[in-house]
Amino acid sequence: MPSMYHQVLIVGGGLAALRAAIEAKEAGLDVAVMTRVHPVRSHSVAAQGGVNAALANAEKGRDDTIEKHAFDTVKGSDFLADQPAAITMTADAPLRIYEMEHWGCPFSRTDEGKIAQRPFGGAGYPRTCYAADKTGHALLHTMYEQAVKRNIKIYEEWTVLSLVIDGGVCRGVIALNLRDGDLVPVGADAVIFGTGGTGRVYGRSTNSIIVTGSGMAVAYYAGVPLKDMEFIQFHPTSLFGNNVLITEGARGEGGYLRNANGERFMEKYAPKAMELGPRDIVARSIQTEINEGRGFPGGYVHLDLTHLGAKKILERLPAIRDISINFVGVDPIEKPIPIQPGQHYSMGGIDTDADGATVIKGFYAAGECACVSVHGANRLGGNSLLETIVFGQRSGAHAAGYVRGGGKGGPDERLLREHLHRMRERWEDLRAADGPEDPAAIRDLMKETMIEKVGIFRDEAQMSEAVEAIKKLQERYRRIHVGYRGRRFNLDLLRTYELGMKLDLAEIIAKGALNRQESRGSHARTDYKERDDANWLKHTMAHHTPDGPRFDFKAVEVTKWQPEARRY
Repeated sequence: MPSMYHQVLIVGGGLAALRAAIEAKEAGLDVAVMTRVHPVRSHSVAAQGGVNAALANAEKGRDDTIEKHAFDTVKGSDFLADQPAAITMTADAPLRIYEMEHWGCPFSRTDEGKIAQRPFGGAGYPRTCYAADKTGHALLHTMYEQAVKRNIKIYEEWTVLSLVIDGGVCRGVIALNLRDGDLVPVGADAVIFGTGGTGRVYGRSTNSIIVTGSGMAVAYYAGVPLKDMEFIQFHPTSLFGNNVLITEGARGEGGYLRNANGERFMEKYAPKAMELGPRDIVARSIQTEINEGRGFPGGYVHLDLTHLGAKKILERLPAIRDISINFVGVDPIEKPIPIQPGQHYSMGGIDTDADGATVIKGFYAAGECACVSVHGANRLGGNSLLETIVFGQRSGAHAAGYVRGGGKGGPDERLLREHLHRMRERWEDLRAADGPEDPAAIRDLMKETMIEKVGIFRDEAQMSEAVEAIKKLQERYRRIHVGYRGRRFNLDLLRTYELGMKLDLAEIIAKGALNRQESRGSHARTDYKERDDANWLKHTMAHHTPDGPRFDFKAVEVTKWQPEARRY
């Protein structure tokens, strides 16, 4: 039986993946999407507050420009972003937003009927376009409709376990069909990953359980370096108790942060921006209040929306009200919401250029799994959804051009079968694993280690302990047992397989953070409190070796704005 084959194979079903698929399909190619969940259940749907573009629709944003958006992005990144990439993203932003509008995305509107925009943290203007507090939901459903309209083939409940590489050229993937448990070789002239971030490597994460980092790990094992993985974003406001995201839009609409003394403490940390400081600063401020005893018992502070009034909350933050009522029994119209910082986003990822291309010909990445880099050391709210639709489009276009320009063409059956044979051996070895170690216990310890020792505040002693703890967990992982050996929908087996990937990603994050002897953006060290441009204005690159990651560095592209102190 010949292998499956498509000219362009997209892995993932979220915004970046679907946008790439649409672009490649528009170029007239045979395109397929392979996703572990139905596309509209992808994690993009969880984005709430909005998507940035310098449309200048808001009254206080009339003189906003793409250049000001780019500067805010670079400043927010603590000057680690590559400035040409940031300018590319902000320049493409209005095109992509109006495209989504024309495709039917139900954005909220101004009184004049324009796309409404709200303030977000670290931005000089209200430039975050939104659909109430369900913007990811609105964008993803619109994008999926466009994919269906174009008859793009979608393989649901499939996931990719490895890339097929030959002589530095991507020739396809080895995929797992979750429905029957078969491993299947899939030939492709170009493969684009839109597989999301690494959230579930950490405890106290806002991310859904499908955000495992597996796409990053697959690329890493295939020889693509991962960039800037030590930069992990902690969202300031996740719901205390379960860390469900509470959108930055709540502060954009005027919400206050108060400690247990009732004080609006942000005036101590960001006196001008207050609650709309960038996420790294606001998260550290909240954690400082908690650490110094001004939080509530258990470790949280209040997000107070009560002064906004019922009409505004019901119109602009209805999902936040539902979440608060359903999960903690608090109606934000009447009472403040208990919140704490939670792991939220990976600024690092698969090293790509602004067209999604990697060091392997025919292999691309876009969205959170990729590192272009536009977010540097700290991402601004509203720039992640933008990244998906901008770089999804660009990667789809470039991949289409690569295929039309003479990509290898057609499946290489011998090569695919060789890779399938090796992958099947590894898979069956795991399925037969009968050691004494419990994968769930290892997973829990990994998440606890990462949130406690490589969290918001970091120092050498704790990160060294984390590196050692991860090493021991990797050793224990080699002696695991598998609880269920069936084939159909064996999610336990898949999660056990991905646990090995997560441990390798945790190792990269912890070692990269330990190496970087400075504080920059989300990477806040208590033993190196200042940013050190002389020695550390550079990207960390992690390369896979059998003995663990090998690190080197890559220059940051500083073309327009010299680094300066960040003040808000």
